Amino acid sequence: MKKLLIAALLIIGSIPYTSAQKYAFIDVEYILNQMPEYKEAQKELNNLAEGYQKEIEAKYAAIAKKEEALKQEEILLPPETKKQRQAEIDQLRQEAQMFQQQKFGVNGELFAKRKELIEPIQNKIYKEVKNMSDDKGYDFVLDKGANSNILFVDPKYDKSDYILKQLEQ
Repeated sequence: MKKLLIAALLIIGSIPYTSAQKYAFIDVEYILNQMPEYKEAQKELNNLAEGYQKEIEAKYAAIAKKEEALKQEEILLPPETKKQRQAEIDQLRQEAQMFQQQKFGVNGELFAKRKELIEPIQNKIYKEVKNMSDDKGYDFVLDKGANSNILFVDPKYDKSDYILKQLEQ
């Protein structure tokens, strides 16, 4: 019995004690929406996207007009002319799709512009989160934004307003 007690004490004594980890939460979406430079960047991106969308819609409207004209004249056209006009329509459709991909695709102009405008803002937030984490000794800082699985956060752990104040300085 005495040996069992000594063994138990040795095992318990060998378990390292871990200190409580400090954590905080921020809402990056909330922070971004409070920043004037983010709102300005979003406005610029929206205007750019609307302009691209109008150009794309104009291209597809021109294609639809040509298709309608071909459909109405189809009976009167010789097969070779019909084939040539259909090839022209197909070429225009392909060009419109390529244009759309160049503007809105993963490597498109809108994506590149978004990276150019938004990334520096995100880096500022990250820098302030890192500074807060270092200064206050946080082991974890989690984002409780719309895309997270965090359902509830006690407001005392939410440091979003603190980060905003630091960004304003």
